[in-house]
Amino acid sequence: MKRPKLAGVVLCLGCLLAYLMFVKRHYAASNPEDFRNPPHYKPGSDQVTDDTVPSSGRFRYGIMFDAGSTGTRVHVFKFQTESREAPTLAHETFRAIKPGLSAYADDPEQCKAGIAELLEVAKSTVPISVWSATPVVLKATAGLRLLPGEKAKHLLDQVKAMFMESPFLSADDCVSIMDGTDEGISAWITVNFLTGDLHSVNSPTAGMLDLGGGSTQITFSPQDEKTIQTSPIDYIRSFQMFNNTHTVYTHSYLGLGLMSARLAVLGGVESSPLGGSTELISPCLAPEYSGSWEHADVVYTVRGQKAGEPVYEACRTKVEKVLYRRVTKASGVEDMDFYAFSYYYDRAVDLGVIEESKGGAILVSDYINAAKRVCSSLSVSPPKSPFLCLDLVYISVLLQELGFPPHKQFKLARTINHVETSWALGATFHYMESLKGH
Repeated sequence: MKRPKLAGVVLCLGCLLAYLMFVKRHYAASNPEDFRNPPHYKPGSDQVTDDTVPSSGRFRYGIMFDAGSTGTRVHVFKFQTESREAPTLAHETFRAIKPGLSAYADDPEQCKAGIAELLEVAKSTVPISVWSATPVVLKATAGLRLLPGEKAKHLLDQVKAMFMESPFLSADDCVSIMDGTDEGISAWITVNFLTGDLHSVNSPTAGMLDLGGGSTQITFSPQDEKTIQTSPIDYIRSFQMFNNTHTVYTHSYLGLGLMSARLAVLGGVESSPLGGSTELISPCLAPEYSGSWEHADVVYTVRGQKAGEPVYEACRTKVEKVLYRRVTKASGVEDMDFYAFSYYYDRAVDLGVIEESKGGAILVSDYINAAKRVCSSLSVSPPKSPFLCLDLVYISVLLQELGFPPHKQFKLARTINHVETSWALGATFHYMESLKGH
């Protein structure tokens, strides 16, 4: 009786062994990778160091904090890179909070909560395996430029300390106040990267015009060597980008942004003493108009002059005096493509020349003709904004002072290929390129 039982046990063991051999062969054949270590796996480590490496290239990330006057925004860019080629933008994560850093000038510690919130957005977007290789940068613009030096420094020190404690790559220059020229160059990089013109040194690039509240920028790559030779030396900048050297004409006119210019045309002075007059009278307003306007925390009473000289001619004369010898004509811009942003875009929307969500194109002459039409009809049919006449006259005169003839056309766009045309993308590229040199 014992022999049949023993034979049965042996038979069962044999069947089990055969089954296990079959299962092993089946899985090894159908999915051999399941039995290999992850790429670049290091014994004793729980992290995979290149989980961002697809078969077609490698993903890299950059984190840019835009500290503006009204809020702080974080852009987390995901780039796909190929060897010896310019990267492509695979994805952008964006989050904004209010108020801006400058609101905490008297209590810098209070800015930490907002920065921490935006760092969490970055952590949830960037894979943990590449945190230490992903640069985090904050660049402050108008809000911190206007603060007293010590107050701005205390705020930036708070942010820098948080960046240094974060798991991301943070260098000594990871926090700074951005000057207007760098803002212009970064916006130019963004535009030409999104259009694809930056990928080859032989591709013609588009110029960039930006009209902010406090300053205005012009940036373009000269097509004629004569432009480089005859321009002011500090207007010409060269930099490396994607293995190519780019030379651009760039300048930021501080104090010639639309809001600062509006104050000057109205007869006011920036940083006027508290005891000074806050009543402004201008030929650029309807003769019967009286109202209030707030600028840089000062509330002004603004009035139109009594009827006399035609409004357009009187306003243009006033604008020309404000701009006299303050703007340099740029040569060689007539035949180049140019994109125009910010208040150039907004006033085109006000005129109905473009749809706010779509953008479009506008001629310098469109601004000129609209200025004449709006200014001449102020007393008959007041516009939605009492300052529209002034703004349009200023824009039309400024563009001509910069060297653009009336027939010149500009492209107006808030996004290109569904990506915002801000300086943040270009500044991220510029910073990541600078890291290669260290």
